[in-house]
Amino acid sequence: MKRLNMDRARGLRRAMTGAEQMLWRYLRNRHLSGFKFRRQHEIGRHIVDFACAEALLIVELDGGQHADQVVHDERRT
Repeated sequence: MKRLNMDRARGLRRAMTGAEQMLWRYLRNRHLSGFKFRRQHEIGRHIVDFACAEALLIVELDGGQHADQVVHDERRT
């Protein structure tokens, strides 16, 4: 299961949405107040769009791809 999540996270990093790419430009390399963010980061059995461990912050961008998984997203939240 761990390997499957890792492979999935790598695939998601390669296929980021336009909105994710735009936000990543501002989050990467400690551009946001010196905080280090990770993209498509595994937390337990979930993969989050962006995470900052230092600030205990997770950022999820919900776009059209989430329209079909409303129940799943609510449960995850």
